[in-house]
Amino acid sequence: MDVEVRLRRIRRWLWLVVAGLFLSGVTAFPLEVEVRWLLAASDPLAGQFPALVDWIERVHVGLVAAGEDYPFLRYGTDWLAFAHLVLAVAFWGPLRDPVRNVWVVQVGMIACAGIVPLAVICGPIRDIPWFWTLVDLSFAVGAFPPLWFAYRHIRAIEAAQPWTASTAAPVPTAG
Repeated sequence: MDVEVRLRRIRRWLWLVVAGLFLSGVTAFPLEVEVRWLLAASDPLAGQFPALVDWIERVHVGLVAAGEDYPFLRYGTDWLAFAHLVLAVAFWGPLRDPVRNVWVVQVGMIACAGIVPLAVICGPIRDIPWFWTLVDLSFAVGAFPPLWFAYRHIRAIEAAQPWTASTAAPVPTAG
């Protein structure tokens, strides 16, 4: 496969991840409003999915109470949002030069793998229902494949290059 084709594919996969990180970031700022909308939208499902609707209502009540009584707690979700936006910006490097910045893609895949133990261990500790833990796990399931596909194309480009950093001769050291 041609290098240009691989680069286009890499960039498509990475833009998908960047878009997901960006959306995750900007939607973490107005959580109370979004959960109110979600609660209103889920009301017709109360008969079919009572546990889900009860959970959404509990989250909404918690967000409202925390916002009224402890508004500084919202600062934590502001930082969560900011972190997602910073991670999206970090992918600018691999979008520009995927081979040189492959490490960002690797860190992204490691982060996806880290979601699994975090959600599985901390979810029950924080009284998160199992069905919501599955929602959290969906971030790993959604982000890992495009990162993996981009990574495979990056490694293929690297392998096709006659002289790369990974095949460079070691620099002699004094000693």
